[in-house]
Amino acid sequence: MKTINDFNFKDKKAVIRVDFNVPLDENFNVTDTNRIEAAKPTIDKILADGGSVILMSHLGRPKGKEDNYSLSHIVKTTSEILGVPVQFASDCRGEVAKNAAANLKSGEVLLLENLRFYPEEEAGDVEFSKELASLGDIYVNDAFGTAHRAHASTTIIAQFFPENKCFGLLLAKEIESLNRVLNNSVKPVTAVLGGSKVSSKITVIENILDKIDHMIIGGGMTFTFIKALGGKVGDSICEDDKMELALEILHKAKEKNVHIHIPVDVVAADSFSNEAKTQIVDVREIPDGWQGLDAGPKSLENFKEVIMNSKTILWNGPLGVFEMEKFAHGTITLGEQIAEATRNGAFSLVGGGDSVAAVKQFGLEEKMSYVSTGGGAMLEMLEGRILPGIAAIID
Repeated sequence: MKTINDFNFKDKKAVIRVDFNVPLDENFNVTDTNRIEAAKPTIDKILADGGSVILMSHLGRPKGKEDNYSLSHIVKTTSEILGVPVQFASDCRGEVAKNAAANLKSGEVLLLENLRFYPEEEAGDVEFSKELASLGDIYVNDAFGTAHRAHASTTIIAQFFPENKCFGLLLAKEIESLNRVLNNSVKPVTAVLGGSKVSSKITVIENILDKIDHMIIGGGMTFTFIKALGGKVGDSICEDDKMELALEILHKAKEKNVHIHIPVDVVAADSFSNEAKTQIVDVREIPDGWQGLDAGPKSLENFKEVIMNSKTILWNGPLGVFEMEKFAHGTITLGEQIAEATRNGAFSLVGGGDSVAAVKQFGLEEKMSYVSTGGGAMLEMLEGRILPGIAAIID
């Protein structure tokens, strides 16, 4: 696996695919700089070698050229984070991009305009990829969040750099962390899978059953399993058409000697609202008109024992509706348990939009071994797929 550490960038122009798809407020200020900060070590190494950097990214889902989605809005913030002035090319192809790249000197950084202003980017157009490739000497992919897409700048471009392509430090760390969980883990290995639907996690579950010792199931998925086992789930979210699948998963897990842990009690609410009346009930006895919205105290005690005895922990999905304060306790408590296990020497990987949002919201990010930057990409890797953006560099 070639990374930027295998290259000396002196007097070379590195074309880097970054993921600067950052949120902006109504005045176009960047409200979360994490993705820009995550790319900084890669950019720093190239500049320190005496190279120059051409940054490519998308922003949002524009329909053609729309000023709202112009990357010009993030130039100031990117300059501040990198500690060097960032030049901006008002196009990512044609004479504008060519001239800006040609005039770039060692130690300088250029940001190209939004790649998705052109439909050729998402279409994986070869000519568009070739134009992007012509701007530099070495191609670096450091965008895990888009590595599962066979787009021009993430995958197709790599063919124009047969010898001079590599992973950035962020993408390399993502691959390494997932490998550590899926292929080189220290046992016992525990996967915590939450979220609302079994259907969205089924391929993940099937792929990781051979690699884990324990699986904690939480969130809305719980009720499909409980109902399949004959419990009463009241008005809780439940995929009736997936109950047979839930039983199949339990059967496969038993065959593979994987211990499945499902909540035994829940915080039930009489409406989906922060103002709802709540009660703690047995997960198999949720009254009609009530719905389970968080894991209960006994469940959290049970989970703690599993987490504390684990040496490798994968967390994908919350235990409850953590966006509402009233139902955040389970997710926060689980996060604190994983943080404690990490402090005691376990390796913890957190991935998937909601879990990542939760650890950030509750100040737990620094207490985990690694927090993944790519939701969809990480899920696909957990499903056992080879991501096109990664395959293109390894080929």
